[in-house]
Amino acid sequence: MRKSLVIAAMLLSTVVFRLSTVSACTNFLVGKAASADGSTIISYAADSYGMYGFLHFVPAADHEPGAMREIKDWDTGRPLGFIPQPAHTYAVVGNTNEHQVTIGETTWGGREELWDTVGIDYGSLIYVTLERAKTAREAIECMVSLVNEYGYASEGESFSIGDPNEVWIMDLIGKGKGQKGANWVAVRIPDNAIAAHANQARITTIPQGKAKLTKEQKQLQKKLNCICHGDWMYDKDLIASARAKGYFSGADKDFSYQAAFNPFDFSGLYVCEARVWSFFNHFVSGMERYFDYATGKTFRDTKGKNEGEHMPLWFVPERKVSVQDIKECMRDEYKGTPLDITQGTDAGPWNSKLRYGGLGFKCAVNGTDTLQYWYERPTATQQTAWSFVSQMRSYNRYGIFWFGVDDAACSCYVPMYSCINHVPECFAEGNGDSYTFSPTSAWWTFNMVANWAYTKYSRMYPHIRETQQVWDEKFNTQIAGVDDQASSLNDEDARAFLTNYSCAQAENLVADWQKLYTYLITKFIDGQERKEENGQFKRNAYGNSCGPNRIAFPESFLRTIAPEITHE
Repeated sequence: MRKSLVIAAMLLSTVVFRLSTVSACTNFLVGKAASADGSTIISYAADSYGMYGFLHFVPAADHEPGAMREIKDWDTGRPLGFIPQPAHTYAVVGNTNEHQVTIGETTWGGREELWDTVGIDYGSLIYVTLERAKTAREAIECMVSLVNEYGYASEGESFSIGDPNEVWIMDLIGKGKGQKGANWVAVRIPDNAIAAHANQARITTIPQGKAKLTKEQKQLQKKLNCICHGDWMYDKDLIASARAKGYFSGADKDFSYQAAFNPFDFSGLYVCEARVWSFFNHFVSGMERYFDYATGKTFRDTKGKNEGEHMPLWFVPERKVSVQDIKECMRDEYKGTPLDITQGTDAGPWNSKLRYGGLGFKCAVNGTDTLQYWYERPTATQQTAWSFVSQMRSYNRYGIFWFGVDDAACSCYVPMYSCINHVPECFAEGNGDSYTFSPTSAWWTFNMVANWAYTKYSRMYPHIRETQQVWDEKFNTQIAGVDDQASSLNDEDARAFLTNYSCAQAENLVADWQKLYTYLITKFIDGQERKEENGQFKRNAYGNSCGPNRIAFPESFLRTIAPEITHE
């Protein structure tokens, strides 16, 4: 049976971090040999209450000597300073650039004493790097160089970093107030594998001993003060730093980055690792063996020891993974699992995913001690500002940045080519914000549909899903022809053609979603459901509206409320 929420007894007094960040962000990664079309794939959901969803865009530019770039904290806008510009920066569309390098992130917080407010923040680290890197490895080099020179002004982060040939996960946290550099490790995900992270550091043991190095790796080790070991890179002082801080005391071979810098608490499992488990569960059989671990049951039952089998960092999927598969994973609400957020008393009579007051609450029940209760936290959530599925293609000079706004379960991904010259008005940064309504803003349009649907989700969501599937099929069918046409053009003309295509499709989608909202508000107004006939709202013989269907609460909910209702 599914429980409507989970209890975590307050036995974790030694773990005092990350409650402010457990709500944010999910990333999925697919290697090129694991994907259906030979592309590499990275997805990302920017989940933050109050954030506005728009498509970031920076054109390529040449810079004079001495030119500076201002750094502002991505979350707050707080000025952090200036850094020198290189001679040339690349065009950036969302979280990908013209060379198809893509970077996503999830915040895990980690050891508070390692946080700092001086240096370059995690968001700026992403976008500055996208302006400067042509490959995933260059991106890692750029990110480490920046924090080594300027410091790191954020909490602990996991980054997804990819190009058309490789995908990497990088875990990074600072070294404490006033300290430059970072405690970091990066590993390339095997080409035939899939991986994920969701607000919890997932890299554990790292390779030890000497490795045969290329000339480039030797140079990189010296430049970054790091260790290169096959498809691994990490800070040279990583283990020593953890040992000096008291985070680790064993042999080097037993060192775990996750255990040292982001040790599990209950929420790190139930709220975070469970999303990773659900992703793997779509492509790998036998994932039941990890369920108790991933949902925190073994952690709770063993009072924090978390005995049991941990999930590995990656799996080899049992079938090829398509871009459409990843879109559906971004829409995951745990349906078909014991965690299904649309089920249970807290989902209300109409199976809503909406929860009030955050991810959980503290409460004493029937005279028991006050306990911490947690709601389920799926990948698709109402506080998503925007999300993407980045398709990086070695077989095509341009990648596709599939972009959507608001709750991914109620949204649709539009193909934004990585080479476009500007973004559509409906996705533009200045078209409203989270406090300023704009009728032409995609974010506001999709929020209108989703928030109305939350009031009667089981009745309205099928209409959203039907419209979503029509557009998914349309875009997926169009892409091959669009690619063929672009391939026959020179670069300048191809960029203009693909810009026009991407922008037109975005605007067409938003117009259709506005029609969907008009339909849903008309059909479900005042708790009723208007009758339909032959695709139109039904009228009587005189042209007037027919009486609506007055849909009662489901019987299961009626039995719940019956004791509080007057009876004869």
